[in-house]
Amino acid sequence: MKKILVAGAGLAGCTAARLLAEQGHQLTIYEAREHIGGNIYDEKQASGITRQIYGPHIFHTRQQEIWQFVTRFTKMRPFQHRVLSYTQGQLYPFPINRDTICQLYGINLANDEVPAFLEQEVKKAKFDLPAKNFRDAIVSQVGEYLYHCFFENYTAKQWQRDPSELSAEVAGRIPVRANRDGRYFTDRYQGIPLPGYTAMCEKMLDHPQIKVCCKQPYKKGDEQDFDLLIYTGRLDDFFERDEGELSYRSVHFDFQTLDEREYQPAAVVNYPNDYDFTRITEFKHMTGEHSTQTEICLEYPSAEGVPCYVVLNQENLALRERYQAKAKALENAEKVIFLGRLAEYKYYNMDQVIARAIEVCAQI
Repeated sequence: MKKILVAGAGLAGCTAARLLAEQGHQLTIYEAREHIGGNIYDEKQASGITRQIYGPHIFHTRQQEIWQFVTRFTKMRPFQHRVLSYTQGQLYPFPINRDTICQLYGINLANDEVPAFLEQEVKKAKFDLPAKNFRDAIVSQVGEYLYHCFFENYTAKQWQRDPSELSAEVAGRIPVRANRDGRYFTDRYQGIPLPGYTAMCEKMLDHPQIKVCCKQPYKKGDEQDFDLLIYTGRLDDFFERDEGELSYRSVHFDFQTLDEREYQPAAVVNYPNDYDFTRITEFKHMTGEHSTQTEICLEYPSAEGVPCYVVLNQENLALRERYQAKAKALENAEKVIFLGRLAEYKYYNMDQVIARAIEVCAQI
């Protein structure tokens, strides 16, 4: 049995703690915030609708093992996420599919005609292959007009950088479809925890071998009384930013309770070209809760606040490599494990975080 300190009670920390507790280890979690759950934390409002306090999160995975793990701790409400994007005064299905193209261009294409149409759009565009940046990665798939309508300004708002400054890795998360499938994700398993993500995390941590200390941030040296540290915080913070500061993007969330049953026709509507906010979420579409009121959230990208997104440009990728070399040395010495989006400075969906935690904990 090991005494293990987990820095952070987000999804990575909760998953690792539960897995290791079931192996017989003794876990203590230090969490800087006053609540568990990290950025998937949610809470029910007086309206009867649950707000996801750090923006919309839809659980999706192709792996049965991951789905079986989360459903040990929560019942899932089946939910197929569909996003709309507002451009040129209209709402369009997003990601781009056959219907998006036909509506935008005023044409009628069969599914099997879409690839040839996109190929012609791409031929008219200028870009580098292999893709050097975000712009290249998108334009090489859909051409310049679709890129301009749906991606260019949204990306600039989100990251406060020209898309040509961002790594092509960012664009890897965006699908483009030749059929009429309007779902944002096509994974076999998709859903929202019926009691909420916070309740799911509480169930994960409900184990006699786990002790949770909220409002107690991890400080360097706290691990001295433990056999191992699992660190889920900012990678550069752990090393006191001695190589420089990694860039993270945050979001300012403007929550509103409205006296109407429905505000918009989908859970999420993107605003790539209009307004300062990037998207509006209406939570009752996801949770299935009923109320005469509704809860919406407008998202304004920000450089300050809770870190939500890693900024994958060339400068940060080079900096990440230097920090990861130091992290690897500590991991090889079996002193620290770096786990999660912030600690590994990588894009991870929720299922990827859990899969990574399963992989890491199996080696302890």
